[in-house]
Amino acid sequence: MPQDLTWQKSSFSGNQANCVEIATDGDVVYVRESDDPAKVVTTTKAKLDAWIRGAKAGEFDHFAL
Repeated sequence: MPQDLTWQKSSFSGNQANCVEIATDGDVVYVRESDDPAKVVTTTKAKLDAWIRGAKAGEFDHFAL
C-alpha cells in the first residue's frame, strides 16, 4: 500500500506547500503531493523515465508558467 512506502520529497520543493513526493515498489512508481497524500498517481518506472526524458528535452516547456 502506498502509505507504507518510504517517500522521498523533491529537493526543489523547499519549505513551500508545493511539495512532490515519490516512492517505488518494484516496477511501480507512486507520486503524490505532500499536502494531500491521499491522492496518488501510479505509473511504471519505464513510463516515468520516458516522461523525464521528454521533459529534459523540452517537450513540455509550453506548460511552464
